[in-house]
Amino acid sequence: METGGFHKIKIDPFDKGFDMGMAKPLSRSVRLNGFSTCLRLEQIYWNILTEIARINTCSVSALLSYVDREVHLRYGGVKNFSGLVRVVCVVHVLKGRAAAASADTLAQ
Repeated sequence: METGGFHKIKIDPFDKGFDMGMAKPLSRSVRLNGFSTCLRLEQIYWNILTEIARINTCSVSALLSYVDREVHLRYGGVKNFSGLVRVVCVVHVLKGRAAAASADTLAQ
């Protein structure tokens, strides 16, 4: 349904406490397998990486080194490492939602 030239959507991403600060890009120096580099990601992705690192009891740099090493070993590398990191973060969030939905289904 279009109103005023815009499509009306059912789920408004800006509803209830949306924090525009999470979209702010933040550059951090990280070490990837011994090499120092700068990675620029939005704050929300740094938050997710911190969560993944905590779950794996390692630092964010260690986590990113693992991702870098594995993408080289398994796929011969990647042209856009920042993009890969964003995808890793989204997959982590989606897996968490799927696990929560599965647990809810089992509890019923």
